Amino acid sequence: MKDKLFRDILPLVAKPVRYTGNELNMTTKTWAESKCKMVLAFPDVYEVGMSHVGSKILYGLVNETTGHLLERSYAPWPDMESLLRQNRLPLYSLESFKPLGDFDVVGFSLQYELSITNCINMLDMAQIPVCSKDRAENDPFVIAGGPVAFNPEPFADFFDAFLIGDGEEVLPEYLDLCFATRDLPRSERLLAMAKIPGVYIPAFYRAEYMENGTFKELVPLRAGLPERIRKRVITDFDQAYFPARPIVPYMNIIHDRAVLEVMRGCQRGCRFCHAGIVYRPAREKKVATLRRQAEEQIKSSGYEEISLSSLSSLDYSGIKPLVKGLVEDYGTCGIGVSLPSLRVDAFSIDLANEVQKVRKTTLTLAPEAGTQRMRNIINKNVTEEQLIEAVQAAFKSGWNAVKLYFMFGLPYEEEEDLTGIIRLLKEVKSVGNRYSRRPVEIKAGIANYVPKAHTPFQWHRQNSVEEFENKKQYLLKAKGKDKSIKLDFHDSATSFMEGVIARGDRRLIPAILKAWQYGCKFDGWTEYFQFDKWLKALADSGIDPEFYTCRARGREEAFPWDFIDTGISKDFLWQEYEMARQEKATLDCRQDGCNDCGICSEFGIGMEIEGAEQ
Repeated sequence: MKDKLFRDILPLVAKPVRYTGNELNMTTKTWAESKCKMVLAFPDVYEVGMSHVGSKILYGLVNETTGHLLERSYAPWPDMESLLRQNRLPLYSLESFKPLGDFDVVGFSLQYELSITNCINMLDMAQIPVCSKDRAENDPFVIAGGPVAFNPEPFADFFDAFLIGDGEEVLPEYLDLCFATRDLPRSERLLAMAKIPGVYIPAFYRAEYMENGTFKELVPLRAGLPERIRKRVITDFDQAYFPARPIVPYMNIIHDRAVLEVMRGCQRGCRFCHAGIVYRPAREKKVATLRRQAEEQIKSSGYEEISLSSLSSLDYSGIKPLVKGLVEDYGTCGIGVSLPSLRVDAFSIDLANEVQKVRKTTLTLAPEAGTQRMRNIINKNVTEEQLIEAVQAAFKSGWNAVKLYFMFGLPYEEEEDLTGIIRLLKEVKSVGNRYSRRPVEIKAGIANYVPKAHTPFQWHRQNSVEEFENKKQYLLKAKGKDKSIKLDFHDSATSFMEGVIARGDRRLIPAILKAWQYGCKFDGWTEYFQFDKWLKALADSGIDPEFYTCRARGREEAFPWDFIDTGISKDFLWQEYEMARQEKATLDCRQDGCNDCGICSEFGIGMEIEGAEQ
């Protein structure tokens, strides 16, 4: 197979290096001597999957600390897919070039709802039955994890198991059990998996619905199965595994740099944020740990940039000594430090000056909304004054380009909230013109808000495609002809379908399967998303998509994802939804005291962070 690939197929594709493997720091373990053989199948193109921090962690964890084997596979671009299918070659792993069907476990990382068609397509290319009920004794177990798995029901028929929570905590245990039960029938192995905390086996549950079409309950089909699946959580994050020798690709990828995960989770409580709920509680690493991890990665990779990764990096309690230390360690070598989008209330002149000592990049801030009223609703506890102070500091420090992230279609949104976005952008431009020696460039990324499961806004309706488009045109008109302010919008139809799946249930399964059969794949890529085929698949399956998107939910309605225990009580989420309606803020629990969401008592973790600066 490998010879044919390199001789007859790879010379014909646009970016053959996506499919060759053999990168620096790649791990190759002896197949016969390894216990459970798993392939991590990332349902997007190589450049995206190789940038995913979670995949890097699991790859190193399994290969370095267990007797199991973990290899990689990515969604082939359409040119490569066409050639593989023409030559009747199955999808393979990059380490051993073995077909995915030869592995014991095929695991998908679900980072985005619409990646499901790529999952199905990859299974089909691997010649593995796409539905769990059709898999034979010798077929791999197909599993999934990641943030989207916190509402697994729209995908229930495609996966044998879902791993809920921190993968480092549950995956080694899952692979141990797969190996220990290798001589048992498939059904008995699945039953044993269902007893692992954090593992959900959808085939052992039945979904029931009310007469009005709303979800009723999920019923276990066997005695002894848990009624709720509790997510797995790493409690000692500072001691958690992190790769010292990350794989270095031979091509540019989305995030082509060394990465430090400074903290996991977030205590801010933004009401729109799905990740802020499912990754709670906030956990940090010590500065000394992070500096050691930076040194290991730089020595083993040759990267020229270090990225500090988390949901809100400037909330990391050791951010100033960490950045200062990294700049001191590597600045003279030309190795820069980059920060993701920042909360404007945490930005400081000192930190800006430290970061820009080596290399200036576009400064990215996330005010999220254009008015204080809307920021109160979504619990984004920042003020316009803080934003102006932040950009003023940045322009004084030498930046001349700023990007700001906003959302529209938020709950209780009014016209003045849209106008506020443009007014704020113009004010930022005005500040830049006062303090920058060169013409400034202001960019705004404006996302369509999609209410997600497990958040306070899970009860709220989503804007329709028409509403999103009308608001987009309103913003463009309000901006006028000012070319120094650039607006970048998400696709409204894509956001609509994302919303359908995000709050969907098992009744969507036939439509998802039909959408793939009609040719849908790479749905996260604008050039490949086919809204008409999705609508046809929904119509042919008898599904009204607006039932899932444009319908407000009542207080007592049961949700298909209620059986997933995130540690956050549903009563707390409803309380936050009520606070949003009243335009009241909930303060940072690490700074202002516990808000009684339930997560710390549920998992026995204190909300205080111990000595990150040590």
